[in-house]
Amino acid sequence: MTTKTILFVAEPQAVSGIFSTLKEAGLQAGLADNLNGALQFVRKSSPAAIFCRPRLQGFAAEKLLAEAQADPDFPPVVVFSRDGTADEAQRFMELGARDFWLEPLLCEKIQAVLPRNDTPARPAAESTPSAPEPASGHVAPVGAAKNFQVIGKHPAMLRVLALAKQVARSKATVLISGDSGTGKEMFARFLHYHSDRANQPFVAVNCAALPEHLLESELFGHEKGAFTGAINRKLGKFELASGGTMLLDEITEMDLGLQAKLLRVLQEGEIDRVGGVETVGVDVRVLATTNRDIEQTVQEGKFRQDLFYRLNVIPLKLPALHERGEDALLLAEFFVAKYCAAYNMPRPPFSDEARQWLLDYDWPGNVRELQNLMERAVLLAGGGPVTPAHFLMDPEAWQPDDLDGAVSDTDTTPPETRDEALSVMPLHEMEKRLVLKSLNETGGNRTQAAELLGISVRTLRNKINEYKQLGLVVP
Repeated sequence: MTTKTILFVAEPQAVSGIFSTLKEAGLQAGLADNLNGALQFVRKSSPAAIFCRPRLQGFAAEKLLAEAQADPDFPPVVVFSRDGTADEAQRFMELGARDFWLEPLLCEKIQAVLPRNDTPARPAAESTPSAPEPASGHVAPVGAAKNFQVIGKHPAMLRVLALAKQVARSKATVLISGDSGTGKEMFARFLHYHSDRANQPFVAVNCAALPEHLLESELFGHEKGAFTGAINRKLGKFELASGGTMLLDEITEMDLGLQAKLLRVLQEGEIDRVGGVETVGVDVRVLATTNRDIEQTVQEGKFRQDLFYRLNVIPLKLPALHERGEDALLLAEFFVAKYCAAYNMPRPPFSDEARQWLLDYDWPGNVRELQNLMERAVLLAGGGPVTPAHFLMDPEAWQPDDLDGAVSDTDTTPPETRDEALSVMPLHEMEKRLVLKSLNETGGNRTQAAELLGISVRTLRNKINEYKQLGLVVP
């Protein structure tokens, strides 16, 4: 298979962390920091796609998009940003961008926009929830691997898995519910890759990521001239998913007006492009996820009852990690092995105290939080035994091993204060400190803070409201 090449137009520190992951997936990546460098790379290496920042010193994405519009053979351009807005996303997409993403950049996102004729097969999925989707969703490569591995032996998880296997080959809609981080999208992919549609597209759309007018165009597509900037016909995600599976993530965030149009798609199997005059038939199996009590949302009038019944043909309720007993230990071992392999490090043993901590912790961020903690533990343990200190580390109190516990000559912190920083504290207090610290480090950016913590933005928002009620000043 020919190795694909992609180009980043960004600061080196913004993309360096993903280069090794891309290489493992069979992709080569180049880097430019200005327009001339990007155009020279395009002429020399013919990249399959370009991923660029909106602005750099001496570079503006608008100029690159203008070059793309003038050349029909120009590779697709995706604009990515730390904290872009919906208006910014709309503007760049009207200028011809293939998509507009919020960080982090993930290998799976990148693979999704590459041409399908020789797209590298996606790695075998693990029992982890995927990281946040690009703003408008993504399309999985056709013919991706099916060997999903579900880690866990708790009866509640085994029951859900058995039901998923039983209904995977049907066309029935499935509503997957559960707290953030429990693995809802992983189960959606499990359903797809164990169905008769496994060799057809899997398309995921985050319904909370775009406002109504953009989400409608993203789902159903638009005709040329449908609105200002619609210079070409655009196929919607339903058309791209035809023959395969559509995942509507965070379905309860969809506007009521769009809910009515979605109901028609489910009932009639056809869509209307924005600005179109003819209906388009689609053959799509629809899966949906929510972390809300959807029946309560229906009672509040925020979600259509008829759509709820249409989606809830097969309900899958995923248990929270704190309800799964020793599954936390199994998952911890799995993630430690994964990150040791990724970082080429020896696999550390778990101390008895660490195992007990994993069993006792209530895991508000579920599997996603556990995954992040295990990556931290692998890096900090350095091959030695994993202890609770690696989970509850205070970055400001930690001392590297080669200092042998010595205190820097410039450290004027009183010894009793340092001892207090290293002492054990209640988990809710540690949680509060980590939340506030992440907000400080990101300048109050909730999206980035939630990513650092390994939780959803909604969970972070709830924590912030809780702390404000206690009278705390939150960044």
